[in-house]
Amino acid sequence: QVQLVESGGGLVQAGGSLRLSCAASGRTFSDYAMGWFRQAPGKEREFVAAFSRSGSSTYYSDSVKGRFTISRDNAKNTLYLQMNSLQLEDTAIYYCAGRQLPFNTPSNPDEYDFWGQGTQVTVSS
Repeated sequence: QVQLVESGGGLVQAGGSLRLSCAASGRTFSDYAMGWFRQAPGKEREFVAAFSRSGSSTYYSDSVKGRFTISRDNAKNTLYLQMNSLQLEDTAIYYCAGRQLPFNTPSNPDEYDFWGQGTQVTVSS
């Protein structure tokens, strides 16, 4: 069993930056494919970015491509999401998630085996 704990959320003005962290414990972090999702009030959970199990591939939604960067530090058992040029529409609860097997479809939340509790990101004008 893997436990995930997100941190780094907060209130930021439009155009600003935040870096989210997701600390993993319980199993070997490098064995998992990892991803970030977000959910805004009244909306479905939305894929943001993912990092393959092999570490060779990254995936981004069109809405964040060029602004967000996903990375992982296996030595620290931590997944990151660097968010730049934040927009009002980025306001949501951000979740990290992990999958034991290689991805079929990284954007599909049903493929993930475990989730963190989420961290709130609020972008103000």
